[in-house]
Amino acid sequence: MMIWVGDRNLGSLVSQDEALISVLDHGFTVADGIFETLKVDGGCAFAISRHLRRLSASARAMGLVDPDLDVIRAAVGEVLFANRPLLAGPGRLRITYTGGFAPLGSDRGAAVPTLVVAVSPQAPWPDTTTVVTVPWVRNERSATAGVKTTSYAENVIALLRAHELGASEAILANTRGELCEGTGTNVFVIIDGKVFTPPLTSGCLAGVTRDLILEWFDVTEQTLDLSVLTGADEVFISSSTRDVHPVVRVDDRVWAATGPISTTMRQQFATRAAAEVDP
Repeated sequence: MMIWVGDRNLGSLVSQDEALISVLDHGFTVADGIFETLKVDGGCAFAISRHLRRLSASARAMGLVDPDLDVIRAAVGEVLFANRPLLAGPGRLRITYTGGFAPLGSDRGAAVPTLVVAVSPQAPWPDTTTVVTVPWVRNERSATAGVKTTSYAENVIALLRAHELGASEAILANTRGELCEGTGTNVFVIIDGKVFTPPLTSGCLAGVTRDLILEWFDVTEQTLDLSVLTGADEVFISSSTRDVHPVVRVDDRVWAATGPISTTMRQQFATRAAAEVDP
C-alpha cells in the first residue's frame, strides 16, 4: 500500500512500511489533529470538495494553519493512482492533518502541520445494520463539538461496547439527554412518514452524507429526546462509507424488515451519488 506523507506544503508517496512520522508529532502525543474519511468508488474519491471544505473548517476551529487544498487534492490523486490495483471494489480514503512536531505537552509551538493521505479497500456494508445506545454522552458545549478531530478515544470505547452487544454502531445522547449521533454516523428517525434528524446544536458532526441527505430529501432538523428511538417507525444512520444505512435493531427493539422510506432513500441516494462524483 502506498501512502502520501509530508507536511502542509510538501510530501511524497512511500510504502506504508517506509512511512515516517515523528513520535513527537502532536497528533500522536495529544491527538491534536483533524481528519476526513472519503468513500472511494470506481477509483474516485466521492464528494472531495465537501470534505476539503469541512477539513478547512475543522482546522480553523482547532487553530491549525489552513491546509493547502491544492496539495491535498494532488496527494489524493497520487494515492488513488498508485493503489489502483488494490481498489477493484469500494475503498476508504483518509486525510489526516495534525499539529506536527511539537514539544511534549499541550503547547503546539511553531510546528508545520503534518499531512498524511492513505487508502485501503473497504468491505461493503450489509444492506441493514444494528445499533445500541450507550451510557456516555456527547458534550454539545465542548470546544471540539462538531469538529472532526483525531481525538477518538470516546468513540473507540463506545464502539467496543456496541460490538460486545452484537451491534455495528453506538448511539449517544448529549448532556441534555437529546439524541445526538453515533461514533461515526449521523442518526435519522422516521415518524408518521416524516424524516427527522438532530440539529447541529445537539453537538453532532455536520456529516457530509448528512448534508447531502438534507439537500436531496425532505428532512427536518429537530431536537429529539433519545427515547425517540424506541417509538420511531424507522431509523437509519449515515456516513461517508455507509451512505443511507437502514437500522433493523435498536437495543432490544427489532424490526422484521427495513421500512419503505429508508429503503427508498438508500436506493435513491446510491443512484444520485453514482451519477455525480463530487456533488
